[in-house]
Order: sequence, then C-alpha cells, then structure tokens
Amino acid sequence: MVEPGILIMCILVPLLGSFLLPLLGRISAATRNVAALVFVLFSLVASGLMLPGVINGSPMRFYMDLPLGLSIGFLADGLAVFMAMTASLVAAIIVFYSFGYMEHYDNQNEYYLMVVLFIGAMMGLVYSTNLIFIYMFWEISAICCWRLIGFYRTEQVVLRANKAFLITVGGALLMLVGFIAIYIQTGTFDLLELQGRGLDGWILILILFGILSKSATLPLHSWLPDAGVAPSPVTSLLHAAVLVKIGVYVFARLFLLNFQLEVAWQTTIPIIAAVSALVSAGAAIVENDIKRVIAYSTISQLAFILLGLSCGNMIGAAGGLMYILMHSLAKAGLFLCAGIVEHSTHTKDIREMGGLAQRLPITAVAFALCAFSVAGIPPFGGFFAKYLVIAGAYETGYPWLAGVFIIGAVMTVIYLMRVFVKVFFGELTHPDLKEGSWEMIVAVALLGILSLVIGIFINVPSGLINLIVDSIGRW
Repeated sequence: MVEPGILIMCILVPLLGSFLLPLLGRISAATRNVAALVFVLFSLVASGLMLPGVINGSPMRFYMDLPLGLSIGFLADGLAVFMAMTASLVAAIIVFYSFGYMEHYDNQNEYYLMVVLFIGAMMGLVYSTNLIFIYMFWEISAICCWRLIGFYRTEQVVLRANKAFLITVGGALLMLVGFIAIYIQTGTFDLLELQGRGLDGWILILILFGILSKSATLPLHSWLPDAGVAPSPVTSLLHAAVLVKIGVYVFARLFLLNFQLEVAWQTTIPIIAAVSALVSAGAAIVENDIKRVIAYSTISQLAFILLGLSCGNMIGAAGGLMYILMHSLAKAGLFLCAGIVEHSTHTKDIREMGGLAQRLPITAVAFALCAFSVAGIPPFGGFFAKYLVIAGAYETGYPWLAGVFIIGAVMTVIYLMRVFVKVFFGELTHPDLKEGSWEMIVAVALLGILSLVIGIFINVPSGLINLIVDSIGRW
C-alpha cells in the first residue's frame, strides 16, 4: 500500500534537496552530482509507485485547507503520473550526461541547484490541482530557465536569457489574470471543483497567452532558438524535453480534463498550430546552426502536440499525449548529440562539419535513431504519435488541416536528414576528434534506443494514455 506521503515527497525531495547541492559541492563535486541524480530519480521512482493506483482507478490525492479560502491540492491521476514519469526519466538521463559535459565549467553548484529545482517545480506543477499553485510552480521554472540560459554570463547570453524570461513571464502574468477571473466568477481555484465548466472567450485568450509563450508557439516563439546559447544539457532539458512541455501539459490539464473548449476554438487553435509548424519547419530547413535547427524543430513538433490535444477527439488526444513522451526522449537525444558535436568541433555551424561519423560513430547512430523518431519513421515511437495526431486532425472534418501537418512531417524529414548528412557524412573535417565522455555516450545511446524500443513496444505507454483519454467524459 503506497501512502499519500509519497506524493508530497515526490515534489519536496527535488524541490528542497536542490538547495543542499551547493553545500555538498563544497565537500565534493562527485557527491553533489550523485545527489542531484538521486533527487531526480526519487521523483521517477515515486511517480512509478503511484502508477498502480492510477491503473486500478484509485488515484492518490492530498488536500489541505488554507486561510482566506485557499487550499493546497495535489492529485496523482493518469495525466499527472504520465507527465511526471516522462519529465523525471528524461531529466535523470540529462543530469547523468551533465557529469561529463559540465565537469570543466565554473558555476556548477548553481547549475545543479537550478536543474534539480526545476524538476521539483515540474513535479509540483503536474500534480497541482490548484490554479494558484500551478502558476507558482510555473514561475519557479521560469526563474530556473532564466539562470540556466544565462549560464555563460556573457553580455549576449544574458540578453537572450532576459528575452526568454520576459516573454514567458509576461505570458504567465496574463495567464494569472485569467486564473483570477475564474476565481471571481466561480469562487474557487480548485480544478476538481471546476470540471465541466465553460470559459469566457477573453479568459481563454489570457490563459492561451501563457501556454503559447511557454510552449514557444508562433508568434511567441522567438526566445527558444535564441536559448541555444546555453549549455547543451540545458537546451535539452529546458527547451526540448521538459520546459516547453509545461505549456502543452497545462493545456491538456485545463482543456481536456476540466474546462470545456468551445467548438470555434477547436478550429482556431489547430490553425495557430499549423502556422507555427510550417513557419518553424521552414526556418529549420535554411538554418545552419545545429542547435537552432533543433530548436526550430522543437517549435514545429510542439505544434503537432498542440494539434492533437485541441482537435476534440480521442484519436488526436491520444496522439498528442504519445508525442509528449516520444518527442521528449528523441529531442533530448538530438540536443545531447549536438552537445557532443559542439564540444568536439568547437563550432555549431553545420557547414564547417563533415564526415564526423568516422570519429563519432556512437553519436552518429544515436542522432540517427532520435532523428528517425522525430521525423516519424516507422517503427519508431514518433511515427505512431504523428499518425494519431494527423488522423485526429482528419477526423475533425478538416482534411486540409491533416494535409498541412503531413507537409510539416515531410519538412521534418528534410531538415533533420540535411543536418545528419552534412554533419556525419562526406569528407572528414576534424580528423582529431574523439567521442565524448562515457557518461555522455551512455546518455545519448540510451535515448536513441528508447526512441526505437518504445516504438516497437508501443502498447506499453499506450495503455496509460488510453486510460487518460478514456477518463475524459465528453468523448
């Protein structure tokens, strides 16, 4: 029998444990690093322990009244456990990769503090049932993002970190106004008391500003490619695997499981997603900075997730949730592979690279495996997710929308294969290269293998995803 305390510990261990890391770092860097990994793994294991209750139809809940009519509420239902396990799994792999990547940099105490604090905020956000606590954890993640993007502290880097902070926090403040408006109308911030209610259009627009800014959807996307100035584990964790998923998670939490999304918005939001997918894919095709290509790809692929979650049917919703998992794994792998390439060549310009597969064979294979999943090549997991999303778009009665995303999928293949060929094939440009540290190699290999294996055994995550979708009463 799993006690409710495990739900609180899942949040508090990384959230509070992060502040111990600078102290441990003064004693031993190795001790600090291992502790950081343990704190993240604790959230993964704790979330896994709550999974049987979800499957058996008895999700865990913690609730406590506060003064002034407020409350603390956490719920480990299918959606929350799915997102928590995805985020903590990818984060644990990235922290392990960081052992090798970050070992020669200054400010490592702050780096590990911010990474683990971010994971704690992520756990708090996904399990919260209170709109104010969702906003609070949302903003903690923004502070961590700001510090991590600006890790190198040069003037240009700080300016780009400030840009990311201003766009995402500005959107979040508008979202907060929407949350307050909900409270004024209903007298509660508790999502469990708000299930099935509709929202005024202006409130929905305010909330969407927060969601679209965090998920880097056009026109609030420009901060994400610029965030490539951060270390590769940061871009992998915050801007591909976890941070940008906060927006689509909150969209799913609010508009799949709680508020009713009007039919007009089930057309408007997919159109926004379609424009974002095509424009960002076009930018990725012509970009020559490897990390900016992958960042533009993230913007495009997030549009697939948003499409699936917003088109109003079971197929699309299942595809959107599936793609949260598959994109997190594969895109994290692409960024980490790019980190090995950048570390080895000291450049991010793909025009200055070539033939690197001769010196970086494991990195090349891992990049290919992750790229195949993002591109939607069968039997990789990304194929099944994209198929369901596009099928869901077709089922809405707008076949042209499905056609637009098919074009976006083709463009994904083009820009990822362009990067792969330019970087890893052709004449060798850097003959003195060698693979990254063993931690870095293990991390990228594991992400590549997971991208393939989960596709082969797609029924494993599909069970939990179908359970989440089946719990949505309006289908």
